[in-house]
Amino acid sequence: MSSTFHKTDEPVTLRFEAAGLRWLTEAVDDGGAPVVEILAEGEGWMDLVHLPSAEPTAQAAAALGRGLARTHAAGAPSLGCTPPGWQGEVPRSSGPMPLHAHDAEAPFARWGEFYAEYQLRPYVPRALANGSIDDDGARVLERVADRLAAGELDHDQPALVGPGAARLHGDLWGGNVVWTGRDGDVEGVLIDPAAHGGHAETDLAALALFGVDRLADIRAGYAEVSPLAAGWRDRVGLHQLTMLVMHAVIFGGHYGPRAVQVAQGYA
Repeated sequence: MSSTFHKTDEPVTLRFEAAGLRWLTEAVDDGGAPVVEILAEGEGWMDLVHLPSAEPTAQAAAALGRGLARTHAAGAPSLGCTPPGWQGEVPRSSGPMPLHAHDAEAPFARWGEFYAEYQLRPYVPRALANGSIDDDGARVLERVADRLAAGELDHDQPALVGPGAARLHGDLWGGNVVWTGRDGDVEGVLIDPAAHGGHAETDLAALALFGVDRLADIRAGYAEVSPLAAGWRDRVGLHQLTMLVMHAVIFGGHYGPRAVQVAQGYA
């Protein structure tokens, strides 16, 4: 019998997390990245399989990259959609996250529009209000949002995703990858998603933001099955902007100036 990790949180937060875990798990049978298993859940609690830590290997990291590419390629109905069955507000520490229902008509035809209106603009006034950015910084971020909305910064998805929306983990910093032992091997398992439809490069950029073990091997495995569009290295900061601005809203401190500094490269 598997040992259990008992997790408690606000009920709506855990319900959204569980919906994301189930959606990501749908891709596992087709080679998608491993996802932590839900054993039981109730109002304000969730029991997950306990994942004992292990030292990641180059092989495990490359396998995670290949799996993540296939999870992304499992797709989503539209940019900004929630997992299947989710209705209502999407909770985040930075405030409600603007997404739309899984089966709703897509409000955005292009990635830049989605990223500007769902992932960037809503957080600028919140960061301004808490003092983590100033008026000049807000103007820089709004200029980037304007360029995004105009389509000036649009780019292709990785090859395996094609022209549609990728199925994203949505909060893929290094702490949401658990390296664990299974059947004598090591594998990277995804936890704590904020899953939605988006651009695959956003998940990959999040892995690079705060560091993850063996990132180069993860990227190599990813590119082995799903090469990224040309120029992806120049777009890492662009895809990190949403996480930086959210952190400015939640934590303040240096995150606001860093978000503005990164944004200046795309303004």
